[in-house]
Amino acid sequence: MTIDELDESLAAPPPGAADELSTPPADDGSPQSKSSPADMHRRRFGRIIAVDGSQATAAMEHFAPGDGAITPSILQIGAVVKIPTPLSVLFAMIRKLSIPDPARDATEGERKLVELELLGECPRQAQGGLAPFRRGVSNFPALGGGVFMASSEELALLYSRPGVATVRVGAIHQDRRLPATISVDDLLGKHYAIVGSTGSGKSCTVALILRTILTQNPSGHVLLLDPHNEYTRAFGPMAEVIGPSTLQLPYWLFNFEELGEVLKHTGMVMGPAEAALLSELVTTAKRQFLGANADVRHITADTPSPYRMTLVVQQLEETMGRLDKPESLGPYQALKNALNMLMSDARFGFMFTGGITMRDTMVPILSRIFRVPVDGKPLTILDLSAVASEITNVVVSVLCRMAFDFAVWSDGEVPVLLVCEEAHRYVPENDRLGFEPTKRALSRIAKEGRKYGLSLCVITQRPSELAAGMLSQCSTIFAMRLTHDKDQQIVRSAMVDSAFGLLEALPSLGNAEAIAVGEGVAIPMRLVFDQLEPAQRPKSDTATFSTAWNKNVDDPEAFLQQVADRWRHQRR
Repeated sequence: MTIDELDESLAAPPPGAADELSTPPADDGSPQSKSSPADMHRRRFGRIIAVDGSQATAAMEHFAPGDGAITPSILQIGAVVKIPTPLSVLFAMIRKLSIPDPARDATEGERKLVELELLGECPRQAQGGLAPFRRGVSNFPALGGGVFMASSEELALLYSRPGVATVRVGAIHQDRRLPATISVDDLLGKHYAIVGSTGSGKSCTVALILRTILTQNPSGHVLLLDPHNEYTRAFGPMAEVIGPSTLQLPYWLFNFEELGEVLKHTGMVMGPAEAALLSELVTTAKRQFLGANADVRHITADTPSPYRMTLVVQQLEETMGRLDKPESLGPYQALKNALNMLMSDARFGFMFTGGITMRDTMVPILSRIFRVPVDGKPLTILDLSAVASEITNVVVSVLCRMAFDFAVWSDGEVPVLLVCEEAHRYVPENDRLGFEPTKRALSRIAKEGRKYGLSLCVITQRPSELAAGMLSQCSTIFAMRLTHDKDQQIVRSAMVDSAFGLLEALPSLGNAEAIAVGEGVAIPMRLVFDQLEPAQRPKSDTATFSTAWNKNVDDPEAFLQQVADRWRHQRR
């Protein structure tokens, strides 16, 4: 069935009802009609009694028992219906069902109301037939106009995106035979978010969407921040995994603010005097590394250019030796102690991986993180699970800033998707809980990244703890089960589509179910995600206490010693 044939599926109103869009009597919905079950779903079930902006209300019409008409039990929240008008065929979604004045005896007859959210329309063409579906309504329904259930063929046309690169991620809840697809370019080009309570299937959804997109686009460039080491097993050979033992982020890649934040974790209080001194010494060390004949006018403390940290310490010592006033030694001594502690602290070993020889390794680092070339691994997983918690924010800040700078200075030639798991940890609503450079880096990506080919995927189980404005920057939102009222309110406020009726189902969604709205989907939908193979699922299962507590640990002393060693060395 094509979009031009939609008119032919418009069933007539019940006998005696006026409707200029009626179809031949053979499919008039009367008791004598011998329609197929598919035709039954196309029949008129009500009439418009109110129109208010993007909403309309229909009253269900009464039919004799057994006449094959639509019954109240068939109508469900989120179901799509159609409303013919002289200039178009409107499509709407059921947002509420009610009986305003229930009777004591159901056989007496009651007025049943169906509240609708108008989604869009198929305009009628002058030469006949209908134009493709478009969002928004230019021709509103008339009072008394008929309302019909949409058929499977019509739903397939509404949810499809002809001529657009799409991938299947699940099935439509209203009709499980219909695939739920997402538009790759619209999804990635304008940021997207996945929100849901713990246990709603959020991690599997992340893995499913990335897998389906990368399977169809094997030369992609995805950077996934994994705070709990969940996703390594989910992607297998598709991913380049950078763990604590292989993480390399040389200190000279840090900008001045990030370096200052790291030094705070050594116990140093960075005052104005210390900050000015460190900035001058770092800039000097970077220029000396390039040599006397190099053009160093562009070099600042923020430039990602190599330098020797030992040279900075040496300069501090030499300057201290020339000072004759003890009270002037404070900032120098504080900096020297902090830098020495930084270089000897195993937690910061990933910053000092070059050994004695200092080399400019920026190109291989960029190559590995952003997968240029792809070499069969379009995804980089940054395993942050064993990175010391007090410096995780610093690492994330550096990676996010690098992603933005890479996008800017590559002129967007290599589009990158940055997937930020547990985003509320890095861009919290409470300013006291987060590291400001990280917050600024992610906020900047959300606001400006798409102009440079840098897309952001925000994943969180607590939308209410996410910085204000982050969700509103995401043009597509997959909302899974949310049980907290505040989280639901935040998601509702970020929605840009007519999906308020669907959102009422957020607390009752099943596992692997979601409400999807925005640019990445054709129309708002309730969908059921496809199931991943067990080997492709993230490591996010809840511990099975009933099994674990029915057996003893083998060799308890060796087990506890292993735990103690990993604990002390901060490695998994």
